[in-house]
Amino acid sequence: MAHYKVDQDDWLTVYLKYLLAVFNFFFWYFCLLLAIFLVELVAGVLAHVYYQRLSEELRQHLTRTLAQNYRQPGAAEITASVDRLQQNFRCCGSNSSADWQHSTYILSPEAEGRRVPDSCCKTVVARCGQRAHPSNIYKVEGGCITKLEQFLADHLLLMGAVGIGVACLQPRKHEGKYPGLGATLNLSGTETWEEWECGLRSAE
Repeated sequence: MAHYKVDQDDWLTVYLKYLLAVFNFFFWYFCLLLAIFLVELVAGVLAHVYYQRLSEELRQHLTRTLAQNYRQPGAAEITASVDRLQQNFRCCGSNSSADWQHSTYILSPEAEGRRVPDSCCKTVVARCGQRAHPSNIYKVEGGCITKLEQFLADHLLLMGAVGIGVACLQPRKHEGKYPGLGATLNLSGTETWEEWECGLRSAE
């Protein structure tokens, strides 16, 4: 009888340990799911905030950048990035191809009669920008701004996740930078275009 009681106690001990192990498993599993949910929630919020800020920055600076910096001395990287931007997104100009009418380059003799840069052309050949017909150049409603905003919207969650990671590493906000992006959004600078271009290539 005593032996049976000892066996019963041992069985109860094993059973309780098993229940405790199962409880711990589901507890930590629940905590993990909750953490993932919170991270996704915060990422979504950050992504929305970044999207609004990026969109506003693009609208404020892209037109000016195309008009004042394209093919200007010391702006070779900006010029190459604008060309890639228009070719990769199949667009022309900030809001429309008409934006190039105010470009310092287009108004200069160096343009050789071009109405838009050659990178606006569907098939890029020398001086193809002299003919600004829809059959020859990309005439997208909303221009490159619309294409860039769509690109940002398609990558909102990724932007938020990157923002969380960078924010954890660099919690301090620097002047002229957004926390979580680690890249200056002054689109009139060479560094910004290089970083933006790298982001486009990595997302393709």
